[in-house]
Amino acid sequence: MKFVQAFGAALALSTILAGTAIAAEYSWKPDKPVTIIVPWSAGGSTDSVTRVLAGELEDALGQTVVVVNQPGAAGSVGTTGAWEAPHDGMTWGAGAALDLGSYQVLGMLDVPLTDWEVYLHIANVAVVGANPDAGYADFGELLEAMKANPGEISVATAGVTSGGHNAMESIAQTAGVEYRHVSYDGGNPAVLATVSGETAITTQLASEQAEMIRAGRIIPLAVLSDKPLNIEGFGEVPSIKQWIPEIKTAANYFGIWVPKDSPPEVIETMNAIWADKIANSAAMKEYAGQRGAILDPSSGDAAVAAAMPALTQNVWLMFDGGKTENDPADFGFERP
Repeated sequence: MKFVQAFGAALALSTILAGTAIAAEYSWKPDKPVTIIVPWSAGGSTDSVTRVLAGELEDALGQTVVVVNQPGAAGSVGTTGAWEAPHDGMTWGAGAALDLGSYQVLGMLDVPLTDWEVYLHIANVAVVGANPDAGYADFGELLEAMKANPGEISVATAGVTSGGHNAMESIAQTAGVEYRHVSYDGGNPAVLATVSGETAITTQLASEQAEMIRAGRIIPLAVLSDKPLNIEGFGEVPSIKQWIPEIKTAANYFGIWVPKDSPPEVIETMNAIWADKIANSAAMKEYAGQRGAILDPSSGDAAVAAAMPALTQNVWLMFDGGKTENDPADFGFERP
């Protein structure tokens, strides 16, 4: 009996010590809630994935992670809020890296991507989705309609710099068509506008359209990817290259970020959490599978490198499309 008691006490002590060791792995232990600013409205791609991520970070940090929505000006309002907060690691920004890196060229926030410590998780792709009553059986029919009716077909996006707008600009400039842009404060409102028939088309991300596609309330015509996209519960969406072979596509990476001059222990801890927990997160994998996205975590220089193809494409599309007078080359972007 004494042996059993002693063994039980030893086992309990070893469990406590193991727990202490695990907790001690992270040098940053926030003593109050951490805030992540989502610069878009609730329900969109950034909001939904950030709320899943927040739960994973809470488990790792042992602290509450609060998600706050601050939409406006193509996401630059909330992102500016994250930058102007104390650089103590307690306030983070979230969104698409191509947006974050475009604000300087667009004159919205004079902070380059390299001044942020970037943590990417999900790679998203844009889908050309149509209201079922719009009458388009495939992307080819839509393309012909845009050529026959320049500037008349309405397309909903989350605004300039958003993944949806970037996708539609790429289509327009490559195929030589015009469209009527209708801007919303987030991907979810843009998708709902197409569902309601307020607009005929949306080019927002698959992660934002997946539920409506499965419900038959949006018809996916094409995915802006080199390969077809499989959406769980629906099936395959054809690649846009079937109709526009020369169009350039790039994965749209999402994540969170904090000013690079935040305390070293914050960066060190988040690097460890990203490698240990986020890369193996069942919750994040489930989210990606349901939304037609890819879980592909990276941080630091690797994250910046992953974000650059879509970011470079975006700033030049904005410049060539007359959305900004600032030459991307002046900010170090070489034309793709």
